[in-house]
Amino acid sequence: MNYPPNGPPPGGYGGPPPGGYGPPPGGYGPPPPAPGMGGGYGAPMGGMGMMQPHAPFGVDPLTGMPFSDKSKMVAGLLQIFLGSFGAGRFYTGHTGLAIAQIAVTWLTCGAGAIWPLIDGVMMLMGKVPDAQGRPLRD
Repeated sequence: MNYPPNGPPPGGYGGPPPGGYGPPPGGYGPPPPAPGMGGGYGAPMGGMGMMQPHAPFGVDPLTGMPFSDKSKMVAGLLQIFLGSFGAGRFYTGHTGLAIAQIAVTWLTCGAGAIWPLIDGVMMLMGKVPDAQGRPLRD
């Protein structure tokens, strides 16, 4: 009996599939790692758990921006209790807003103090960035 090359022998399984062994055609299987991801399934190189020189307080997981060196708790409490003097805004580096809050509070004989109060609550909620646009840290 004469069989063609790579043909099935009698009673056997046959030769290798066309194209050889390996991943199936059509891109099935896990995607290749993204550039800079470290080549595995773990965290990116220099990721969330590692200290990064440009982000000593960590990175915001939603935006990827480094956290500020200013605390949102300190900023919010300063703004709530001393907002008439612009303390929370001076703390975050917003000098112009701090001066505006002082002016509005004093020119309205205290009625404008609602602005610093609401601003302090927003700081505690993490909705106010620092002067460089970075989110305040916990």
